[in-house]
Amino acid sequence: MTTHTGEKKFLRRSLLAAAAMFGLLAFVATPRAVAHGYDDYNRCQRRVAKADHKLHEALEHHGWNSRQADHARHELREARERCWKEHHRWWDEDGHRWHNDRDWDDHDHDRH
Repeated sequence: MTTHTGEKKFLRRSLLAAAAMFGLLAFVATPRAVAHGYDDYNRCQRRVAKADHKLHEALEHHGWNSRQADHARHELREARERCWKEHHRWWDEDGHRWHNDRDWDDHDHDRH
């Protein structure tokens, strides 16, 4: 009789482990279409924010008409263009919002 109880416990544990493994595999194999889109927007937002920050740094340390500021403006324009090309929207770091129109000004930081 002890053997029979041990077999039941083993079978129960085996089924539980198999169900847990199946659940884990089903969860991992689920497509991530929504998360992928969010990651793309998030990556685009970070890229523009980083370029915007570099422009602010270049303006502060080297002046409005320096080659460093011109380079940083170019990098910011490229980051915005890339967002527009990939998503038809771009991130405005200073306004903290997305724009759905291609209405950025390449010299918008010259007025600050």
